[in-house]
Amino acid sequence: MAVSINTLPGVGAEILGVDIAGGLASSELDTIKQTFSEHGLVFFRNQKITEADHIEFAEVFGDINVNRFFAANPEYPQIAMVSKEPDQLENIGGGWHTDHSYDQEPALGSILVARELPASGGDTWFASMYKAYESLSDGLKETLEGMSAVHSAKHVFGPKGEYETTGSGGGRIGNAGAAVEMEDPIHPVVISHPISGRKALYVNAGFTLRFDGWTDEESAPLLAYLYERAIAEENITRFKWENGSVAFWDNRATWHYAQNDYPGQRRVMHRITIEGCALQPAKH
Repeated sequence: MAVSINTLPGVGAEILGVDIAGGLASSELDTIKQTFSEHGLVFFRNQKITEADHIEFAEVFGDINVNRFFAANPEYPQIAMVSKEPDQLENIGGGWHTDHSYDQEPALGSILVARELPASGGDTWFASMYKAYESLSDGLKETLEGMSAVHSAKHVFGPKGEYETTGSGGGRIGNAGAAVEMEDPIHPVVISHPISGRKALYVNAGFTLRFDGWTDEESAPLLAYLYERAIAEENITRFKWENGSVAFWDNRATWHYAQNDYPGQRRVMHRITIEGCALQPAKH
């Protein structure tokens, strides 16, 4: 079967006709890399991959980042467990965010594999930060390109963070002390994407605290406006998981959130995150 690309509305593309576990020809790998660069998000269907296959595929794109907060797969520590048991009310990732913006060198991306799915629900939404930036007025673009923002993990993963204070981690999230030890990074609000070179908006509701040099109160209205623009209908797509589905997203070009609409059912996903690099501001 020839490789084909199905571009999705909003953001992302499905790559059809490849078998990740069967070994990828150099031409197939080139197609994946090019599509990933262009869209910042690619999906695969009908894959039969083991944990070892998952790791091998991820290592094609860079070193693996072992998540400091998520529970790891007991046999494959490179794989973070993203799960929800039938008796748990809260899921992991149930709000718009981008992974690892709290790191000094944010992760390149994450590869998520569906392992056990509910009978219905549990879709994941994605949003394009290329389109979010492009939708802004020229005046706002120019203003933002001279700004930076402070990001943090403390309010989410720290001892006084969301998971610890509410108990919603449910054994899935831990190591809260690591968040305290981390220095909150400052990243450009508009980045020059390390792979594509395109300008992308780089703030997110999950981990951005404020604009550098601004107070929380001063930052809130503009951040709220940017968050609203980011998830405009024309920027987003909804991915319905099936057995054998794989998603690979670029954390510097997209946001995502996992829908929590399957009470009393189990959902188990395996995630590998790939190391990234320091982000550079977009040039005027």
